[in-house]
Amino acid sequence: MRLWIAALFVAVAALARAQATKPNIIFILADDLGYGELGSYGQKLIATPHVDRLAAEGMRFTQFYAGSTVCAPSRSVLMTGLHMGRTRVRGNAGPGNTAAQMLRTGDVTVAGVLQRAGYATGLVGKWGLGLVDDEGEPRRHGFDYHYGFLSQTHAHNHFPSFLWRNGVKVPLPNDLVPVGAVEGTGYATKRIAYAGDLFAGEAQAFVERNRDRPFFLFLSLTSPHANNERSRVLGDGNEVPDLGPYADRPWNEAQKAHAAMITRLDRDVGELLAQLRRLGLDEKTLVVFSSDNGPHREGGPSYDPAFFQASGPLAGIKRSLTDGGIRVPFIARWPGRIRPGSVSTHVGYFGDLMATFAEVAGAKPLPNLDSISLVPTLLGRTGQRRHEFLYWEFYEDGVSQAVLLGDRWKGIRLKNPRAPLQLYDLANDLGETTDVAAKEPNVAERLVRIMREAHVDNEHWKLPAP
Repeated sequence: MRLWIAALFVAVAALARAQATKPNIIFILADDLGYGELGSYGQKLIATPHVDRLAAEGMRFTQFYAGSTVCAPSRSVLMTGLHMGRTRVRGNAGPGNTAAQMLRTGDVTVAGVLQRAGYATGLVGKWGLGLVDDEGEPRRHGFDYHYGFLSQTHAHNHFPSFLWRNGVKVPLPNDLVPVGAVEGTGYATKRIAYAGDLFAGEAQAFVERNRDRPFFLFLSLTSPHANNERSRVLGDGNEVPDLGPYADRPWNEAQKAHAAMITRLDRDVGELLAQLRRLGLDEKTLVVFSSDNGPHREGGPSYDPAFFQASGPLAGIKRSLTDGGIRVPFIARWPGRIRPGSVSTHVGYFGDLMATFAEVAGAKPLPNLDSISLVPTLLGRTGQRRHEFLYWEFYEDGVSQAVLLGDRWKGIRLKNPRAPLQLYDLANDLGETTDVAAKEPNVAERLVRIMREAHVDNEHWKLPAP
């Protein structure tokens, strides 16, 4: 009996030591932030010093892709490690079809993999893959803790009347007081509690609570996404408590507010990084920053993403399958492990975070995913595997498809899987201006075959019958 007890103590001590050596993982996701909207990616007008420092102290990827060109399917790819032809949620289905926009029982997420590996798992911010008490609720998919939005349409309002904490509605002092009797707007007059500020505080509280054990924090921010309803009614959907350093710029109000949203987001990232240093967690924490898709044009009629060159040198914006809609900033920092100031041209996408975070945590994801670990690239090792192709679908105004073969050949079919293939050579035509399908028939045929084979129907997301 004594030997058994001693062996148990030894095993418990070994487990505790193993847990203590596991690094923390923080994934920060901006909402509708374009490839060109950070200083480290060429932005000249919007100040992002803290995210830029994240890049200076870590690795910046130049050809990294979101899961989709809109938010819910992009998050589905991120969570499941499956590309758009196979992941559960493949479009923004909206409140009229919630079943098509939720994860189901049996779907394995990166949070679930890390949770089983002994991590405390938290989601702060926007979910978009299930509502309270249904199969897609985040606590049913690997998150111990959730605070924020469940519905993505609810998340459009940066001054909501409530948020959710672990399935319980938390009222906020943003009462909807009608003003339509005089002005005809019907919009709220009380704008007190800003969701982004609340998320910043909740993220730091989660880190503080779990400082003595390995944790995974998914900080899913809602900036700089516009409030579409406010944009429709008042003409400016870029919501922010104040215009900060842009108040006196000779820009219109929508442009000022958009820039202020991004700089406020940047401030919150800086405060989270400062907390890691203060708690002595800097070298124990992998921090990754990205965006869920390309930049929006939803901030009202006076807002134009071209003003900030939001897509950088890329063509298109959110809802485009050209690179401006799907290529996103991607930065990883891990002091002592990732070489500061490094730049990677490796082609990766959201689905790779499943295998990457699992390897960092010493866990194993499911087999047969569309996920390749980025750890060799991040740590400067040899042996980095590469995707033969990346694949996307987009279900608005018909069904469009896109394939990237290696790092060069980009094929797009618009609105119909039987439409002619447009082929672009990204190595020589980054802006995707010249269709070379007629000049490269063998490449075009290969991409057509991939489009045909990469898609697998599920209950809600099917390609039109030939």
